[in-house]
Amino acid sequence: MVRMYGLKQKEVINVKDGCRLGFICDIEVDESCGTVASIIVPGPGRIFGMFGNDQEYKIPWRDICHFGDDIVLVDVDTKCVLIDCGE
Repeated sequence: MVRMYGLKQKEVINVKDGCRLGFICDIEVDESCGTVASIIVPGPGRIFGMFGNDQEYKIPWRDICHFGDDIVLVDVDTKCVLIDCGE
């Protein structure tokens, strides 16, 4: 079992290009079934989710390949999962 605090300490790495996307800052839960729908990582240039662009990576749960001790491996096209924070 992984708790939210444990997720926030994991760095997200994209296996498509080996790029470090950042650390998980939030999750999105599907209220109808109570499962995690996606993980949220601050977008490029963001520091602690506060400074920089108003974008974030919204990575669907299905695109998560593996949870390691320190990292989460995802397989995404970063252009497709980068959204404006207001969405």
